[in-house]
Amino acid sequence: MTTIAAVETRLIEIPLTRPWGPDVTEISVIEVVVTASDGEAGYGFSWTPTIGAHAVRALIAHDISDFAIGREADPSIWRAAWEHLHEAGGGGITTIALAGLDLALWDLAARRASSSVTDLIGRRHESLPAYGSGVNLHYSLEELVAQAERWVAAGFPAAKMKVGSPDIARDVDRVAAVREVLGPDRALMIDANQRWSLEKATAAMARLAEFSPAWIEEPLRADDIAGHAELRRIIDVPIALGENRHTIHQFRDAIDLGAVDVIQPNIIRVGGITPFREIADLAAERGVDLAPHLLPELSAQLSYTLPGRTWVEDVEDAGFGSLGALVEPTGLTITGGEATGGPSLGLGIRFR
Repeated sequence: MTTIAAVETRLIEIPLTRPWGPDVTEISVIEVVVTASDGEAGYGFSWTPTIGAHAVRALIAHDISDFAIGREADPSIWRAAWEHLHEAGGGGITTIALAGLDLALWDLAARRASSSVTDLIGRRHESLPAYGSGVNLHYSLEELVAQAERWVAAGFPAAKMKVGSPDIARDVDRVAAVREVLGPDRALMIDANQRWSLEKATAAMARLAEFSPAWIEEPLRADDIAGHAELRRIIDVPIALGENRHTIHQFRDAIDLGAVDVIQPNIIRVGGITPFREIADLAAERGVDLAPHLLPELSAQLSYTLPGRTWVEDVEDAGFGSLGALVEPTGLTITGGEATGGPSLGLGIRFR
């Protein structure tokens, strides 16, 4: 049996071309390199845009490394690792940190098979629809319209914008302007990033529904499942959430309590590829839609393996490749509103 001989980490700060806000000018990645007892290595990463990178790295370097060394170099150890870390929390920092180990082990397994992770799991799609996305609540109206025009020019069949301004009238004006640019045939998603109370969400959606949003994302605090369920009973627009849910148990609760129409697991935040696949199976079993959150170079690889076609989210100028953070391109291309390609070996995500 090949075992884990070493777990190494490196904290990388990646400047954003388009800041996500006045105080969000870079994102943090923790590279994780797992070396097996036979000398082979697998490369993974954990990711946290603004908060917690040093804590994640410390958890990997100490508790996760101590647990992993000497165990089988295989993703099947994920459950035991999660149970080991549970004293520090069932999700959040613990699952974000676990993703680094899990991704590295999947990369190692695929490299051993001379395969990509997609093909190792089982490819079902050669291409998937992509939508343009932006962290743009702080943009002026002119900047927002220009971004929407770029999405149209790039051929995206759908786009997502931020809402949640203190004044609902500002959101109405901005959504109206983007809808005008997109026209009636492109889908428009809106994302409040947990900014509303139930009362404000109800009032806001009464006015924004006229622009036919495909979904409203995280209208309330992600922890407030009862509130989302109540809002879902009130409004007709589908509710999407999941980027801030961390375990299959949390997703099951949200689905079974009637709080969500579209789940959006972030592969890193849920703990990696292994738990993401379980959450995808849950979504299929429960009959809810799934649209992975962010990280297209990673999300597309897993989405290619799902039974149904789902969206790939392409945040403008925020992919690792477009930020110049990678040693070499992953092979993923997003053109004309379609995501195609990907690495031929492993995960193909190596940081400079």
